[in-house]
Amino acid sequence: MQSLVTRLTAGAAALAASASVLAQAIPVTPSSDPVATSTATDPQRLASSLPGSTVPLATIVVTPSRTAEPLGETLGDNSVVTRDELDNFPNGTLADVLERQHSIDSVNYGGPQTVTSINIRGTNSNQSLVLIDGLRINNATNVLPAINAIPLNSIERVEIVRGASSSLYGADAIGGVVNIITRGDQDRPFSAYANAGVGSYASTQYDAGFSGAKDGWVYSLYGGYGQSAGFNATNRANYYYNPDKDSYYRSNAGGTLGYTWKPGQTLTFQTFQSTVNGGYDMGSPYFNDRGVQNLSTNMLTSRNVISELWTSTLRVGLSTDSYKTYNAGADLVPSNPIDGKQHYNTSQTQYMWQNDLKFSPTQVVSLAYERLDQNVDANLSDSNYPIPNFVNYQQTSRYTNSLMGIYRGSWGPQSVQASVRDDDNSQYGNFLTGSLAYGLELTPQWKATVGANTGFRAPNFNELYWPLTSYFVGNPTLQPEKSRNIEAGLKYTTDRTQLGVVVYRNEITNLILNQPILAFDPYSPYSPTNIGKAIIQGVTLTGSQRIGSSTRVRGSLDLMDPRNADTDKILPQRAQQVLKMAVDQSVGQLRATAEWLLTSERHDSMSGQTLGGYGLLNLSASYPLSSTADIQVRWNNVLGKTYTLLEGYNTPGSNVFVNIAWRM
Repeated sequence: MQSLVTRLTAGAAALAASASVLAQAIPVTPSSDPVATSTATDPQRLASSLPGSTVPLATIVVTPSRTAEPLGETLGDNSVVTRDELDNFPNGTLADVLERQHSIDSVNYGGPQTVTSINIRGTNSNQSLVLIDGLRINNATNVLPAINAIPLNSIERVEIVRGASSSLYGADAIGGVVNIITRGDQDRPFSAYANAGVGSYASTQYDAGFSGAKDGWVYSLYGGYGQSAGFNATNRANYYYNPDKDSYYRSNAGGTLGYTWKPGQTLTFQTFQSTVNGGYDMGSPYFNDRGVQNLSTNMLTSRNVISELWTSTLRVGLSTDSYKTYNAGADLVPSNPIDGKQHYNTSQTQYMWQNDLKFSPTQVVSLAYERLDQNVDANLSDSNYPIPNFVNYQQTSRYTNSLMGIYRGSWGPQSVQASVRDDDNSQYGNFLTGSLAYGLELTPQWKATVGANTGFRAPNFNELYWPLTSYFVGNPTLQPEKSRNIEAGLKYTTDRTQLGVVVYRNEITNLILNQPILAFDPYSPYSPTNIGKAIIQGVTLTGSQRIGSSTRVRGSLDLMDPRNADTDKILPQRAQQVLKMAVDQSVGQLRATAEWLLTSERHDSMSGQTLGGYGLLNLSASYPLSSTADIQVRWNNVLGKTYTLLEGYNTPGSNVFVNIAWRM
């Protein structure tokens, strides 16, 4: 703990010297749906043209309490990424956007087409829950959300809740929740957009869409296509190294159709479809291995204002996630026709009935029932065996019934949010989780918060039932992970300055880590194992400062101590110090941003080797060509830094993308 305090002191001094730090308080459209979608106004268009402009009073979010409320009134470490900010990432990925937010890190296996994970506050990638329009997309095979299959052109905004949130959303929300709100359902006149861009690695990206509202109808339709020659996913430190370029192709389509058939009575259908076909180097060092990821969500929502007191929301949704791998060598070996061919499919049917009882503008109670049906279908093979190991999961389905209650209230400068939830899982029985948070406005500028919450994660089907292979085997004796999180925060907000500090401690019992079965054998397969306890504690400093009318400096500093409490060793794949800084500058009609990311070393999860820290510089700019068209340029890794996130896997070098954006 003493080392952590030392790092905190040094970090605070560095932050003060930098003058200001990042805070997310960016406007979004108000939401009419207690879980997902947005309607009414479009306040971000009223903001200054300066990148990252803020209009705190107009920022409405739904994820922190499952009901619409101003971001500034939420209790906890919550933030929003708006459409305006997403527009600064032509050809970017959702992981690119998320890793620029404080307390979030991301990792992929050699390119945007490969498996991508996010880590919130030092938790494992399968301990953060990701939603699309309120629907869970963490699959049941490995609990990872298909981040790589969610293109930015499909997103209206992203709401982020940090800290355990199982009392609101159930399993897997130990580190936090990311809710991706897709485009559509804006109650505004007809509008349209189109983008076309080209960049490094022979990359191209095209997307277009339109939306509008009239006579009680709201509608939207969007789609996109992109491809890239890519770079080599692996290097010589990887057993499966293949000196090739791993290309990808990605496409997506989606839309919304809603109708208000009577004041306060709305029926809405939303759909999202995405495919990524990408090369990778994991199945064979001699052939062009490819993986195809398909992600789909379809949802029907009926929102009904029964009275001034009671609003009912009824929803049914289906999300599917399938991933297939293809090894070109399999077709060349007739005696081994399934070698290298695998698929993992998850379908999740989700039902929700939420009732919001608004006793006054400051007193709201929400009562909800949810049901989640999960089904998996997977064929596994291991190309390292002379005889293919072709096995189905021992168990392929489970369900969860959930009941929850949420209270949100305020009295003058004081506010409280409390929630309790019971999840009855068909495999593991009941999980009771709760949360209690308190906020106090010390002055119009200063606000203090304190909170405590619990969370859990049930083992996924891979961890339980994966057949014995040369590198991994499941463990059917695993116990669910449980967490207890406490945190306190202090925020200072004015028209030009936002500062914040959050201190947290998260204790996770029965933490599941992959460990070698035979510790003395370097070739031993790994197996998931419950360790006694992990303790993740840290401090996050955030803020932003406007300088004059054309400059904004923003940044964040995360200082974290994630440890295996049994061995006192640092948990793998966590950087203990991360500094993120950015400067937004307007010069006439030119808007420019410079970003700097600096991270400390971390330990590789498999090899145990120490991966060095690194610093990255990114630049972006946009300039209007006309009243409806802009040219955008983004230059990532300007200095061509070579760095490693996973041992044996490459990261992109210096790369540039140029985009023409048209808006109507």
